[in-house]
Amino acid sequence: MAAKRVTVEERFRALRKESDAESKPRVPKKLQGVTKERVQKVLAKLDLDNADIVDCVYALLDDTHTSYPGFKFSDGANTARIGAHIAFLQRDGEIKLDREGRDYWIKPLRDIGAVEPVTLIKGEFFSGHVVAKSGNSAYRLDEAFTEILKAPDDKWESVLKKWNSQDVTRRRLELQAEAAEESKKLVDTGHKDLIKLSVNFYAKRFLPGFKVLYVDDSDGDRISEEEKKKLKEADVSLTIEDAFPDVLLWNSETDWLWCIEAVTSDGEVDAHKVKQLTKLCERHGKKGIGFTTTFKTWRAAAARQGANKNLAIGSFMWIAEDPSRQFEVRTFTQND
Repeated sequence: MAAKRVTVEERFRALRKESDAESKPRVPKKLQGVTKERVQKVLAKLDLDNADIVDCVYALLDDTHTSYPGFKFSDGANTARIGAHIAFLQRDGEIKLDREGRDYWIKPLRDIGAVEPVTLIKGEFFSGHVVAKSGNSAYRLDEAFTEILKAPDDKWESVLKKWNSQDVTRRRLELQAEAAEESKKLVDTGHKDLIKLSVNFYAKRFLPGFKVLYVDDSDGDRISEEEKKKLKEADVSLTIEDAFPDVLLWNSETDWLWCIEAVTSDGEVDAHKVKQLTKLCERHGKKGIGFTTTFKTWRAAAARQGANKNLAIGSFMWIAEDPSRQFEVRTFTQND
């Protein structure tokens, strides 16, 4: 009589029960010298530090538990085994993570090259999923990503930055994480903080060479003494007849001005604002002027533009929660 087949769930429930009975940790606090805290910190820099993704990476670091006979999780494991590792060994779950959930805890890691697909064939792992719908289709951590996790405390961030620079998707996620970190530092979630993000993040990365002349984010005197000095250096003066932008910048090499409007309730760069500030530019003999409207979230941008559709042609839009990109507003040409 054939032996009863043990399911993945049964196997991992037994492993958990055995560990608990012997008062042993279900999973070591360090795997290959890496703590879960380090995994979380690295993934936070990629804006991927949700619990399922962190635990997925930690499962694939595991060189103590067997995935397939003769192999550890760090050699390769399929979705069912990873889901069971997370549910039964890392957590107190009774059901392994749903196989369909892999789009949320494996795919993001594949997209950035942190995890690679492999297939177990005749006692050896081969790169890629070479057999369709095979139970031996598995995943393992990319060697370079593992080295980031293992890097010394004072080195891992620089190693990660170098790794990110080699891939556009990773760089975009890194920027999103940086913007999220900037947002956490801010107390006010309204207009003033969006202006700060626009200056500290957007202008810094998308407007190289531009320096801030003026920021309209406080009560009292509209132009501070320090700002008056900067405006004088740029040979620009603002009068009560001018349209004051939230941020005015100047590039001394190109002699261009740039205006940013941070929108939480109203005030996008529309055709009227462009016309007014272009007069300011021409009055001071500047070479040109550019415009950007910034929003905190896509939802805020959609709410405003769904109703108003007033962004000026030729201006740009930047969204703080999607910070690695800016969008240029264009219209049809006469030939279209």
